[in-house]
Amino acid sequence: YFINNQILNSWKTGQFTWNNPQGGALEWGGGAQNAIIDTTGEVRWFMNTDPIHDQYSVLESGPMLGFEQNKDGAYTWGFGQRYLKYDIMGRKIWNRRLPQSYIDFSHALCAAENGNYFLRVAAAAYARPDGKTVRTVRDVIVEVDESGNVVDDWRLWEILDSYRDNVIKTMDQGAVCLNIDFSKEGQTLSAADLAAMDKSDRFGDIAGVGPGRNWAHVNSVDYDPTDDSIILSARHQGIVKIGRDHQVKWILASPVGWKKGLAERVLTPVDKNGKPLKCEGSQCEGGFDWSWTQHTAWRIDEKSDKDTVYITVFDNGDARGMEQPALAEDKYTRGVIYKIDQKKMTVEQIWEYGKERGHDWYSPVTSLTRYEADKDSVMVYSATAGMDFSLSGGSSTPPRPVLNEFEWGAKEPAVEIQMSPGSGYRAFPISVKKAFTEN
Repeated sequence: YFINNQILNSWKTGQFTWNNPQGGALEWGGGAQNAIIDTTGEVRWFMNTDPIHDQYSVLESGPMLGFEQNKDGAYTWGFGQRYLKYDIMGRKIWNRRLPQSYIDFSHALCAAENGNYFLRVAAAAYARPDGKTVRTVRDVIVEVDESGNVVDDWRLWEILDSYRDNVIKTMDQGAVCLNIDFSKEGQTLSAADLAAMDKSDRFGDIAGVGPGRNWAHVNSVDYDPTDDSIILSARHQGIVKIGRDHQVKWILASPVGWKKGLAERVLTPVDKNGKPLKCEGSQCEGGFDWSWTQHTAWRIDEKSDKDTVYITVFDNGDARGMEQPALAEDKYTRGVIYKIDQKKMTVEQIWEYGKERGHDWYSPVTSLTRYEADKDSVMVYSATAGMDFSLSGGSSTPPRPVLNEFEWGAKEPAVEIQMSPGSGYRAFPISVKKAFTEN
């Protein structure tokens, strides 16, 4: 398993900050601990990041995220203002700055079947209707070819509703991904808070509405070759599929709060027989639940076709049901698989795991669920499990990431590895054979 864990600097101690009112997310300058372990937990490979990462350099710092093993066996990922491709022995294939006018890579780099790469970035300068020019936050997807030329981009404030605030108002402000602030544990934002912020010059990596604030927080992007579209996990909105024409195809999220034109794109939950489930607001019967402040929404290529899409999702679980529970200990996390009928615009939940593990397995941020074709298995990494915000005196316990792998459809894991305390991000099986034979 390739393990991508983080050494994050607090935004309060970052070396660089996009100063207000411009905003942005440059302040994240921490490094990473990237290693490969076997199923016994023994470290078999470790990445020395010193030659390519410098937290004191504006162009060479930022959390290393979005690792993916490509079909040729090499790895792609990014950090800050760069995206890279290296082989397993450290040979550089390319190490590039983001294309001009794009900034602040984090979370997701997708090596797509069309030979291009999809990067989750932000806009370097966006002129808002109110006359303010801002750096946006985690709300742009740019597509580049193998040579680094820009092919297309998706500016999400033009496609979705950057002022939909239903989830944002109910999130725990102590656990906004990357912005871990224990002093705000349990606090939420009111409509008045958001309205006052929107009238102010407060921009940057803060939960809020409108371009220039963290209204979308896209943390994964996947490509569907059957209709040339992308699937996004937007932590603060939901899961959406968007076509090459920049039109929304469907939305996998609670129907609450979507404006006209998008509300019609929200999928209808159904049971295994295709019968619509009874839903009221953000709650559904029949064991179905939406994903909440989720990370990763990836298409299972081997089981999907042009009409039916299987999606693996890590449902972090904060703001579940558009509310905070009476007790923080009631929060839980799930690995989930959904089956989407794109013609009928319906969604069925076909597998879940995690609710039974309770709060000990709860990951407020990061993590992933991913299908592995070679074993017909599902891997779930609860990367911040055990992070406790509720201890007296405002203290906390560090997370202890848990890695699980399941045979397809199994209710119990075939593999469970408990990591040492640390801030986990993602993990996934790697092919050593591919890494050494394709190149």
